[in-house]
Amino acid sequence: MKKSNSEMRPLPKWFDGEVYTEGGTARNPYTGDVVELNANELAMYDLILGAESLGAYRVMQQGLGWFRIANPEAYMVLLD
Repeated sequence: MKKSNSEMRPLPKWFDGEVYTEGGTARNPYTGDVVELNANELAMYDLILGAESLGAYRVMQQGLGWFRIANPEAYMVLLD
């Protein structure tokens, strides 16, 4: 399992998902790879998946852009 960055990038002003107080693990549904995310990364990951399932592609793209900068390694494992 890969670990997250130690720095926690703030969530952007446009973020309208649930703000988490604790991080956790996230699994790539296609590869099964697991990454440990901090609270903000996990909140954004969940927002991205929710936006995709609802067809809210603009929000999804904004989230992907944030995640690429916040944790490029986890982005490559989970979202690329």
